[in-house]
Amino acid sequence: MTVRQRMRQLIGRAGYTMVPGAYDPLTARLVEAAGFEAVYLTGGGYSRASGYPDLGLMPLSENVHFIGMAVEAVNIPVIADADTGYGNAINVIRTVREYEKTGVAAFHLEDQVSPKKCGHYEGKEVISRSEMLGKIKAAVDTRRDPDLVVIARTDARAVEGLDAAIDRVNAYLEAGADVGFVEAPQDIEELRLVARRVAGPALVNVFEGGKTPMVPALELERMGFRLGIYPSQTHRAAIRAAQKVLAVLKQDGDTTRIERELASFAEREAAVGTDAWRACEQKYLADI
Repeated sequence: MTVRQRMRQLIGRAGYTMVPGAYDPLTARLVEAAGFEAVYLTGGGYSRASGYPDLGLMPLSENVHFIGMAVEAVNIPVIADADTGYGNAINVIRTVREYEKTGVAAFHLEDQVSPKKCGHYEGKEVISRSEMLGKIKAAVDTRRDPDLVVIARTDARAVEGLDAAIDRVNAYLEAGADVGFVEAPQDIEELRLVARRVAGPALVNVFEGGKTPMVPALELERMGFRLGIYPSQTHRAAIRAAQKVLAVLKQDGDTTRIERELASFAEREAAVGTDAWRACEQKYLADI
């Protein structure tokens, strides 16, 4: 079974799958090592990992490079953020071609005006429903592998209201998308309505600090959501951890005081599979 077929299996089965976010290939490996069945490559995460806010500043070429490296680093399905497709419908064609080459199992495409903003920022604008339908159809028609999952995201809740956002997603599903994603419902009742009224597998975005309330996975499963992406928890943890160790290093001149909180040398090497690479090297050196 390919990773794309496994992704299809996740969205086709009953129940709810948690998909943590990664902001680089190492984080993706840590998600896999923790036992999760898929990993989410958050656009905001790799923007911030590059020192930029989530304002559509990263071009297609840089994102594709990052996605390819992360896909290569793991053996579980990868869901990638394709933002707006980097332009109009013909830009979407190019985007899907490039994303498909990376081996990614799924990607989501959104209906914001380009350049986009984080789905939980103020001041978002959306393109017309008809234009987005064309972009979804372009994405579906372009993919060569029918198992590549197209996730349709709408940011219309903040602009046109919840009913219009759900109607948009259902139209996108009818146009050929595989999963529906209504971004930024604003309370628990809105979450329930999204899960109930989206006419296909529904995805929810779960993180602290945005417009959507934090809800436990079990409750999201009861509501009927099929996938939950957790985009920024790993990145927020890394920022806080780095700030802490740097503060101690600055104050003490070493990190002895918090050494027990850091990964050991062996744990660091295990995270990137050093032993497996060394064994591979020895295998081929032995044939010389």
